[in-house]
Amino acid sequence: MEADSKPKKSGARLCCVCNQNRAALKRPKTLEQICRECFYAVFEEEIHQVILENQLFKPGERIAIGASGGKDSTVLAYVLSELNRRHNYGLDLFLLSVDEGITGYRDDSLETVKRNELQYGLPLKIVSYKDLYGWTMDEIVKMIGLKNNCTFCGVFRRQALDRGAALLKVDKVATGHNADDIAETVLLNILRGDIARLSRCTSIITGEDGPIPRCKPFKYTYEKEIVMYAYFKKLDYFSTECIYSPNAYRGFAREFIKDLERIRPRAILDIIKSGEDFRISTTTKMPEQGTCERCGYISSQKWCKACVLLEGLNRGLPKLGIGRNQGLNSDGKKDRKRDSRTPSIESKQCGSLEF
Repeated sequence: MEADSKPKKSGARLCCVCNQNRAALKRPKTLEQICRECFYAVFEEEIHQVILENQLFKPGERIAIGASGGKDSTVLAYVLSELNRRHNYGLDLFLLSVDEGITGYRDDSLETVKRNELQYGLPLKIVSYKDLYGWTMDEIVKMIGLKNNCTFCGVFRRQALDRGAALLKVDKVATGHNADDIAETVLLNILRGDIARLSRCTSIITGEDGPIPRCKPFKYTYEKEIVMYAYFKKLDYFSTECIYSPNAYRGFAREFIKDLERIRPRAILDIIKSGEDFRISTTTKMPEQGTCERCGYISSQKWCKACVLLEGLNRGLPKLGIGRNQGLNSDGKKDRKRDSRTPSIESKQCGSLEF
């Protein structure tokens, strides 16, 4: 009996896919015991199927990969390069990075991206806040403090990616947003009551009505599995957290999601499914999509959020565009009813988007 029990114990450690090699990890998504080679295969195949089923790319397209030097974008660049060769997608791939101007963080991570450029043979384009807006994040934080800095960075970064993509003349931008990120966004939009974003935050392709669509090949890929893939493949990535993000509101949602995942690993996919199945009441008034009168960027207001924030910085009024009720009225001026102490905004060019 004792002799019979030993092979069973040894067999339990075999990979559940090939049943030959010793299992090297337990998949966070499925809790399957799996060997490294099978993990690489199923990880890449799942992403390939997501690309096919959602028709993310067409042959001959130029695709910019949003590259920060972190684990998500580094693994995305590596996997897309591999799948493009293996399955003959016929894509022209580029790395696109945004330099926010954060000393000790982004300058170091961009060195990683530059190494990835050589390692993967992908051309790299870097656009900077300083060149686009005249401000670095270090300068912005010095003016506004740490409380609302992520608002500025998020708004400016989205527009900077589009500007860089326009310079590269690409057809789409592929980002490394993973399943954890999307589940967090669903939760955040519920907590904020942000109906407009809630209805589209789970879409695998966004911005189809804008200048350059974006897609998320990692929509159903768990963050832990991305980390494992990068670790086992020994990929070159930057792992330090942004020095300005510890107090970000998203961080609290992230911790909550991690707690749920520990109790029930499938919770992440279930939250995404819930977001996909939300239906907005027909009586709910949704914002009308238009273009910013100042820079031409897509916006539901006369001025886009980036122009409002930038005008506030340039006028020494950094809180001008912070908060849901802040912004410009139909005349392109600050709403005096909300803050009678703030002077009206005068029209001043802040640059244009040449799409």
